[in-house]
Amino acid sequence: MQLHFSPSMRSITISSNSNNNNNGFIDLMKIKVAARHISYRTLFHTILILAFLLPFVFILTALVTLEGVNNCSSFDCLGRRLGPRLLGRVDDSGRLVRDFYKILNEVKAGEIPPDLKLPDSFDQLVSDMKNNQYDAKTFAFMLRGMMEKLEREIRESKFAELMNKHFAASSIPKGIHCLSLRLTDEYSSNAHARKQLPPPELLPLLSDNSYHHFILSTDNILAASVVVASTVQSSLKPEKIVFHVITDKKTYAGMHSWFALNPVTPAIVEIKSIHQFDWLTRENVPVLEAVENQNGIRNYYHGNHIAGTNLSDTSPRKFASKLQARSPKYISLLNHLRIYLPELFPNLDKVVFLDDDVVIQRDLSPLWEIDLEGKVNGAVETCRGEDEWVMSKRFRNYFNFSHPLIARNLDPDECAWAYGMNIFDLHAWRRTNIREIYHSWLKEVSPHILVLT
Repeated sequence: MQLHFSPSMRSITISSNSNNNNNGFIDLMKIKVAARHISYRTLFHTILILAFLLPFVFILTALVTLEGVNNCSSFDCLGRRLGPRLLGRVDDSGRLVRDFYKILNEVKAGEIPPDLKLPDSFDQLVSDMKNNQYDAKTFAFMLRGMMEKLEREIRESKFAELMNKHFAASSIPKGIHCLSLRLTDEYSSNAHARKQLPPPELLPLLSDNSYHHFILSTDNILAASVVVASTVQSSLKPEKIVFHVITDKKTYAGMHSWFALNPVTPAIVEIKSIHQFDWLTRENVPVLEAVENQNGIRNYYHGNHIAGTNLSDTSPRKFASKLQARSPKYISLLNHLRIYLPELFPNLDKVVFLDDDVVIQRDLSPLWEIDLEGKVNGAVETCRGEDEWVMSKRFRNYFNFSHPLIARNLDPDECAWAYGMNIFDLHAWRRTNIREIYHSWLKEVSPHILVLT
């Protein structure tokens, strides 16, 4: 195909020189096409139209460039962006998203209209939108209001759940209370319930260091039975187990009755009440007596735990920790007895102290083979592990480091340890002054700041 320009530049002729078998068809086209000429008038009108359109094309190109077409590296990319606009098929999704982000930022900074009625469900929201023809800003306010309302309800239910758990854990269920009363009555009327524990012939084993001695301090009969039974059943050497169960005066009769009527042979169980230890006198434990008698401290642990608490300023997790720390058991003498183990058991060298909320699932005999290397206490750290709730406890979780005495002497990042099962070297303990240090701390620091858990 060739282009022929006339000498006068008055016309342009398009013709073909093809020699193939379709020459007739091409010639015909040649004649028809060749008959067409572009006149000066047509050229003038074309230039006039282009001059009119070019500014609009320039403006459209500039707008697209401002919207990100400057990232295009080729005319092909620019064409793909300009093509839909020139053809009237413009994708406005990006602009809609940006407009919606702008509305959301305005709604975030603004106040929810007080007369705005929030729907109770997503279906109701869709229905209200259809019926009332809300604009985008009103829709955003409704979304924000619904989400804030849901967050408040979840938060309130979480706090209510924590309070219910705390009350359940702090109270005595009717069944357990009646169990203690029935066992106490059994102690007074049944000679078998009053039999000596352990039998006289086994008394020397209570101070025999070749046996595995466990100490349990509790006033919960059912919990004590679970701890003792699970330890004996899990042991590979149950005949080597000696349990020293310490309780208070009001629970002693019921506790003695339970283990007298439900022996855990071949293990040995001794039941003793606090009042049966001659060493536990006011002279030896003056601070603990003061802790139990001081009204302010008793109100702190036994009073309304939610009064004065700003729930909006705390998280459910922190609130749960505070509830746990304010459990009345922390001012019970039974909770502080562990500090006096070397004096209460002067003939024992190594013991395992168990809390009453544990269930033993494996043999604990290897604990007596651990060399503590002269240290007093062996325990499991609670700052390393997969469970973020249980295994994330450090000193800052238990102490108020705004108190100058605590800030000077303790490291907030020091790893805490689980006190549900500890092994104590009482022989090494007796060479320290731990008891005196403990007393001095309790005198200097309020129990509001220092809590043993």
